[in-house]
Amino acid sequence: MKKLLLFTLLIFNLSFSQEDAWVYFNDKPDAAYYLANPLQMLSQRALDRRTAQGIALDNTDVPIAQTYIDQVTASTGITVMAKSKWLNALHVRGTQANIQLLSGLLFVSHIQFANASLNSRSSNEIQKVTEMKSVNKQLEVLVNFNYGGSSNQIQMLNGHLLHQQNYTGQGKMVAIMDAGFPGVNTASPFQRLRDNNLILGGYNFPDRNTSIYTRNSHGTSVLSCMAGFVDNQLVGTAPDAQYYLFITEDVNSENPVEESYWVEAAEMADSLGVDVINTSLGYFEYDNPNYTYSYSDMNGIKTFAARGADKAFSKGMICVTSAGNSGNSANPNIATPADAITTLTVGAVDATENYVSFSSIGPSFDGRVKPDVCAKGAGSTVSNSSGSITTANGTSFSSPILAGMVTTFWSAVPNMTNAQIVQFVKQSADLYNNPTIYKGYGVPDFQLALTNALSANNYENDIVLLFPNPVQDKLTIVFSDANFSGNLVLFNNIGQQVGSYEISETNASVNLENLASGLYFYQLKLANKSTQGKLLKL
Repeated sequence: MKKLLLFTLLIFNLSFSQEDAWVYFNDKPDAAYYLANPLQMLSQRALDRRTAQGIALDNTDVPIAQTYIDQVTASTGITVMAKSKWLNALHVRGTQANIQLLSGLLFVSHIQFANASLNSRSSNEIQKVTEMKSVNKQLEVLVNFNYGGSSNQIQMLNGHLLHQQNYTGQGKMVAIMDAGFPGVNTASPFQRLRDNNLILGGYNFPDRNTSIYTRNSHGTSVLSCMAGFVDNQLVGTAPDAQYYLFITEDVNSENPVEESYWVEAAEMADSLGVDVINTSLGYFEYDNPNYTYSYSDMNGIKTFAARGADKAFSKGMICVTSAGNSGNSANPNIATPADAITTLTVGAVDATENYVSFSSIGPSFDGRVKPDVCAKGAGSTVSNSSGSITTANGTSFSSPILAGMVTTFWSAVPNMTNAQIVQFVKQSADLYNNPTIYKGYGVPDFQLALTNALSANNYENDIVLLFPNPVQDKLTIVFSDANFSGNLVLFNNIGQQVGSYEISETNASVNLENLASGLYFYQLKLANKSTQGKLLKL
């Protein structure tokens, strides 16, 4: 009798337990229309950002076909939780059986369950080719701010020197992905933002409404690091930038749908013309242990969030992301999306620039430097939702402190690409030549970054961007100097040359469609200089 009951329960769980999955589609039948009418999918500001950085529109900018969404939504037992045009996928919830039935729809490419054990070998391979418990849930320019308690966290980065030159983030847009923003509409540290109309809006993805001044106050404190203002107590690192506030985190549970909310929010940020995204969230363990990641998954191409973050970079934005607060735990390494290849991942140091033990360490599983840089995350000065100025610990705060400085730096050299900005930030850091698993390239010096950026040699001749990276088929090389010619050489992981391509201003794209998936090293040679790096082929 007991065996029969156990067998019955197993069948019940298999048939009726709810699973999360991503349903990927084959195509976008409306692509021609949208690409011919780009203002139907992106704002003029977003299009201008693409033009300024030499980034072409493509099918990933096109919305998912509404007919596909409608048919999946109408399917028996299926709830659509989120969608991503970049990855051409819906996040769905339902029983395993009902989700698997969706594969019978002709426009469905494949289905990827959050529970990896439910995926066939072929679907796992498809994911690699195409594609947690929370780490920590948290206008007149003034030339000389009274920073008060926030002095150390800004001066550590030489951010005050940029402020003194009237660079405070003006003209740049920031999106903050977080758990909630109560008090931002009422508390005094955000009065300056409100008076200058610097909060442009936002969206609450878990509740599917525009109520952003609600839920968990973690986002309130995060925003204060960038934009709070209380004379002689707290001054944010980008007090004159414009802000969108997105709630993507549900602190009541840990589920992969939060990754999908994040990607959906990043797509909305892109369409609005946002320049910088701050993420003080991370995912590794989930309430359902079958969904939990392992360190081997932190390779920049496995998780939905990491792939979304790299797409965001390919659209011209900079993602700044907390490394995580698991340094003292059994899983001390970075979580996702901090593992994303192009994201600027931020660890934590104390007031004397020493590594603090809670800060998650690197490298990424595939050996890349992570975290990329560090900022103050121990005793950071923040505002809470009632407007009281206090201190808090976590990479949740080192990330926005750094993101604000990235925004301020970019406002000083607004014509630079996101790739240039990130590279100058890394090169200015004190450990650039000897990165560590604890601090990455170290603590940036934004005055040095600005000096280097304004240097004629660096500004005019540096390579702008190789994108997208990871690449699936076409790789494009963009230079700040319009007149160039050279040779791109690819090597495999044992040093064998696997490709050589002539490039110039009239032939700046390389077709890598037939190149096998994997990690490669590239060397780009010009007439009088060369550069090298890593390239991931999907």
